[in-house]
Amino acid sequence: MSYQKLQTYKAAAVTPSDTADILHVETGDVQPCVLYVGVAGDLKVKTAGNNTVVFKNVPVGFLPVQVKQVFATGTAASEIIALW
Repeated sequence: MSYQKLQTYKAAAVTPSDTADILHVETGDVQPCVLYVGVAGDLKVKTAGNNTVVFKNVPVGFLPVQVKQVFATGTAASEIIALW
């Protein structure tokens, strides 16, 4: 497996929503981000490619998937941070 260094320049808390995408903290538009999960659990997301998927039992740590939305329904993980 190759090593990939994660470097971010902005971060914001995520409020899961069944209707709203994650908005960039500076521009206010939708820019896919990676997530940090602070409390483990299931995580339902919409990816940058517009796929809706549930990651089961996500552990605490980084989710290296470009995400546009975190759904409230289907998400049990919490303390989620968006990183750009």
